[in-house]
Amino acid sequence: MPSPAKKRKLNSDSKSSLPSRGLEYFFAKQRDQNGTGSSLKTGNGAVEGAAHPDRDHEMTDEELARKLQAEWDQEEADVPAAEPEATALNGEKFGASELLPGNTPPDKDGLDRDEIPSEPPKPSIAEPSGKGKGKGTLSLQSVAASVDTVSESIPLDESPLTFDPDKYVLQLREHWAKDGGNASYALLTRCFVLVSGTSSRIKIVNTLVNCLRILIQEDPESLLPAVWLSTNAISPPYISLELGLGGSAISKALRQVCGLDNRSLKAIYDKYGDAGDVAFEAKKKQSFTLRAPKPLTIKGVYNSLVKIASAQGQGSAEVKQRLVDRLLQDARGGEESRFVVRTLCQHLRIGAVKTTLLIALSRAFLLSRPPAASRCPDQDAYEYPLRSVEELRRLKKEELAEVWARGEEIVKACFARRPNYNDLIPVMLEVGVCPELLVRCGLELHVPLRPMLGSITRDLSEMLTKLQGRDFACEFKYDGQRAQVHCDEHGKVSIFSRHLEVMTDKYPDLVVLVPQIRGEGVGSFIMEGEVVAVDQSTGELKNFQTLTNRARKDVAIGSITIAVCLFAFDLMYLNGQPLLDRAFRERRSLLRSLFVEVPNRFTWVRSLDATSQDSEAVLEFFKQAIDLKCEGIMVKILDNLPNIPAPISTYTGEDQDSADQRPDENTTGRGKGRSKTPSGDAKEKQVTKPARRKPLLATYEPDKRLDSWLKVKKDYSSSFDTLDLVPVAGWHGQGRKAKWWSPILLAVRNEETGALEAVCKCMSGFTDAFYKANRRLYDDGSGDPEPPATEGEVEEGCTGDSGSQDDEDGNQDGNIRKTKPGFVDYAGSPDVWFEPREVWEMAFADITLSPTYTAAIGLVSQDRGLSLRFPRFLRKREDKGIEEASTSEFLATLFRKQEAKAPTPVKDDGDDNGDDEA
Repeated sequence: MPSPAKKRKLNSDSKSSLPSRGLEYFFAKQRDQNGTGSSLKTGNGAVEGAAHPDRDHEMTDEELARKLQAEWDQEEADVPAAEPEATALNGEKFGASELLPGNTPPDKDGLDRDEIPSEPPKPSIAEPSGKGKGKGTLSLQSVAASVDTVSESIPLDESPLTFDPDKYVLQLREHWAKDGGNASYALLTRCFVLVSGTSSRIKIVNTLVNCLRILIQEDPESLLPAVWLSTNAISPPYISLELGLGGSAISKALRQVCGLDNRSLKAIYDKYGDAGDVAFEAKKKQSFTLRAPKPLTIKGVYNSLVKIASAQGQGSAEVKQRLVDRLLQDARGGEESRFVVRTLCQHLRIGAVKTTLLIALSRAFLLSRPPAASRCPDQDAYEYPLRSVEELRRLKKEELAEVWARGEEIVKACFARRPNYNDLIPVMLEVGVCPELLVRCGLELHVPLRPMLGSITRDLSEMLTKLQGRDFACEFKYDGQRAQVHCDEHGKVSIFSRHLEVMTDKYPDLVVLVPQIRGEGVGSFIMEGEVVAVDQSTGELKNFQTLTNRARKDVAIGSITIAVCLFAFDLMYLNGQPLLDRAFRERRSLLRSLFVEVPNRFTWVRSLDATSQDSEAVLEFFKQAIDLKCEGIMVKILDNLPNIPAPISTYTGEDQDSADQRPDENTTGRGKGRSKTPSGDAKEKQVTKPARRKPLLATYEPDKRLDSWLKVKKDYSSSFDTLDLVPVAGWHGQGRKAKWWSPILLAVRNEETGALEAVCKCMSGFTDAFYKANRRLYDDGSGDPEPPATEGEVEEGCTGDSGSQDDEDGNQDGNIRKTKPGFVDYAGSPDVWFEPREVWEMAFADITLSPTYTAAIGLVSQDRGLSLRFPRFLRKREDKGIEEASTSEFLATLFRKQEAKAPTPVKDDGDDNGDDEA
């Protein structure tokens, strides 16, 4: 039996095979059937009986299609006929009017040459189905004519207090009825365009609120998909649902749909650099299509993404490719194509972060409710709350802000306790924004809550000042991985990371251990702790690098070579009851009294109870933590007490609330504009303005960073080694940093070869003013360096370390490279390469071996380089050129000193401060 390959060969060599037929064959056949006497072109290009053989032979398929269409339109105008039914090559049946709504006959002179792509895509062909009396009609459709003008005309960026969704209800209903009544993706695209086009946080929130209100009132079923699409995700982090798409799938789809070859596509990408912008430009080149795109809906786009993520096994790549192709085929206009592609790349770049979306949701549900809610028979049970727009207009600015804030806190608290829109949105559609929402969206086993975060302090003295007059607990901050452990009555265990990712498979030894540590009377619980690599026989703590060498998936207990210990420090849930509102002292007491310690496998963090008067004891405890290779200490308020008056502020330029939100900006040595010891008039202003301060709560506050928890880490101390590194590349930031470079790639200097070897990415320690100045200095011309503002943001003046060179010559073209410099050693693909010209002083926690970075490769390992953990920007070294940057040899020396357990910097005399490499 011949093989399939041989069959194909035999068929291709057969002399009896039919010749290939072009568009002219089908057009001529139709014209012959209607008595037009048209000629027939054979597969070899010969024309039989052509009236104008030269003219027809020279015409392209598209020009001939236009010519014939004009003749058919004229015939139909003379003889009215019933609308025919046609069948496309893909099997779909449609009427001629569906192919081209509102089409007008083209000019007889043919196409505008400026609008014709160099290689037009292969068109679909409409043939007579044989079922109707009329003939099938092939229609050329302008891509520009398919744009959703109804959605584009809605002023979503108006104030929610003046925007009235009812004005657009009838028009939208009629428009969406053609697509089954589901909200069109064009509405969401309109929202994305307006949001990405402004730097005003107020307008961003207003636009999102108005878009969400329309969906709440007119298509509640599309609200949840719209929220997921706006967050650049399709599922929460603890549910593994990844698209798994590479750039090749999107590039292939763009080539097929828009009729571009590789060279044309690459030219567009080289010019714009963003996949969404490439799709926008490519769609513009697709001037005409022979099939009207089926309008995308919000639900349809989201469902397609879920199908892409769910495709697995043999043939999944083809399934994903078909879904991507269909999304781009049906995208109407350039903007829909832009945001479809950005969604597929999971890089939406609209400047709306999680907090902004939660704020918009809370306000939208205070102003609108779904139709079903008003008809619910149990309406009186929860009193679906709505605020009158007329009443809100009459409120003062402060009163209005208070109304908004109450709703926002409820929604944020719900999402922090159960961070899944699949749980939150359906309940909001049912009860609105009210206290009932907190009850319905409380803690649930095996669903991680967002962890509470600690503020950073410069040193112990600042910590003692902040907590003056309060009892607190100092705890070792172990060098491990934070873990949230869930266990139910049946012994089922789930372990989550601080980013809510599932780690259960990574720690099967802990999964077996956790049910055994329950004391008498303990059924279900949620606890938090630090997983640390230890020596089981001696109990010696190992560093984080050792822990990272442990396998992440499909770990068998018998194959484990790196043992771990869980150091528990908090208890948030016990026997079906949440403990978030209990004081830390009480939660800690329950943790230590109800659970069983297992030496070197499960225990509690080492702690010390103290007050601000016990400075010597706290200092000694901090030294012990450093000696045991801990990162530092955590300090936590023990009891809820009335607020103590805040100490006099020692900061200028921003209030204490802002300092708490951006603690990394308060480090000393950040430049001329931020000094620890101001003088003159500035000092007098300080002592007259007390700082505003967040309440010191001993409760567990999910997803909040408060002064109730403070961390003092060894790498924040000025007595530790620093490195002078060279910025060589950057990536577009996300959320509020979408128009800045963040993170930034840094490199050390190889003294022997002169190359710059990548050592780490950094996105910590930068002020907003620095980001703006840095974006102007390294400007690739892609957009405005001013990003959207965020809640609580305080505009800063430009600090002295913010790029004085940029002030002299503005946007310097010489600071950006189109391709990677040959002397930079890095295998990744940043969004932009910098011209190396600056030196930045960087602090860090530890130096680790890395398979990604090439710094000092061969000096301490033959196949791995060195990288920095928790790199933090300190200042620009205006006094140094790149030839004076830290060397790879110096980096290797610091690593060897670290591994040799050299005396900790707390005990050092301060001479070896990292400046001797120059």
